[in-house]
Amino acid sequence: MARPLSVTSPVVRVLVLIAALVSSCKPAQLPPDKAVTKSDRLSDISRAKIWAATNVPTMDLRTGPSGKGALPPFAHVTCDYVDKKMSGGSPKFTCALSERDEVKIKYGADNREVYGEVAGSRLLWALGFGADRWYPVTVTCHRCPADPYKDPRPTDGDATFDIAALERPLDGRKIETRPDQGWEWPELNLIKDAAGGAPIEQRDALKLLAVFMQHTDTKSEQQRLICRDSGTVEPCPSPFMYLHDVGLTFGKASLFNSASKSSASLENWSKAVIWNDREHCIGNLPRSMTGTLQDPFIREGGRRLLADLLSQLSDSQIRDLFEVARFPQYSGVSTDNWMTVFKAKRAEIVNTTCHN
Repeated sequence: MARPLSVTSPVVRVLVLIAALVSSCKPAQLPPDKAVTKSDRLSDISRAKIWAATNVPTMDLRTGPSGKGALPPFAHVTCDYVDKKMSGGSPKFTCALSERDEVKIKYGADNREVYGEVAGSRLLWALGFGADRWYPVTVTCHRCPADPYKDPRPTDGDATFDIAALERPLDGRKIETRPDQGWEWPELNLIKDAAGGAPIEQRDALKLLAVFMQHTDTKSEQQRLICRDSGTVEPCPSPFMYLHDVGLTFGKASLFNSASKSSASLENWSKAVIWNDREHCIGNLPRSMTGTLQDPFIREGGRRLLADLLSQLSDSQIRDLFEVARFPQYSGVSTDNWMTVFKAKRAEIVNTTCHN
């Protein structure tokens, strides 16, 4: 029988040396993501941007935002089901387009958020405010249950969802002290012009746009604070605040964020006037049970900024907005009727002067 090698033998010493060299050549392991401190988060908010000018008349609302993973309107995508717990109250699931590309899919012809997400995010994007990218699609999902929201167990077959929307989150690293922290609307007041943050007129314009869309679900998780720089340094050099989930829009804000009242409802949207108090420029947005925005006070600079942005949208762009979001298909109401209400609400903003 062969005699075991001694730890002092030349062969063992060579093997140990080789092992050490191999180990030293391994790629460095990055530290795991961790929450930022409260002070760093507050510093990031004080310097946060919320808007960047776009050439509004040239924005293609039908095609939507470009970038990695962009899809043409009503594209057919194929993916593999990922059995992952999803938050929120609307039907959705996770699907893998490739090994490293998992996306969120909202689905269902009766799921109003499928329509609201596309319309709300594209309006924000066209006007220069931040939003996740949402694309109207048809999905064939391998190993998908017929209704993943009700029964998430994988199957051996395929399921097709003719009416769906696919999400591409805005690029950036989330800034939060706890998971899904987001930001509350009063925290916009913590932004400081002197620190390089968004000026007050941009913040007021965003609040007024929330009123315009009747963005009812304003709990903190529906907004995100991100670092648009790819590094991990804190404080972040490029903090940005935006609306993450705008599925409950184009209806009328409601106490319990009722989808039937608060999303893709022309009847309810037409009843939701812009001003709760026009003389003092108090917007009309009732606070939901979980919301953090209620009847915001709007200064003249913010009103003027949003009025100018909305006025640059052509009839063709407004038509594309509702048609790519499939509003007529869902509501049974013509695109012209949706456009009429849109322009009437725009006129409420344009034809007001805030003496404050």
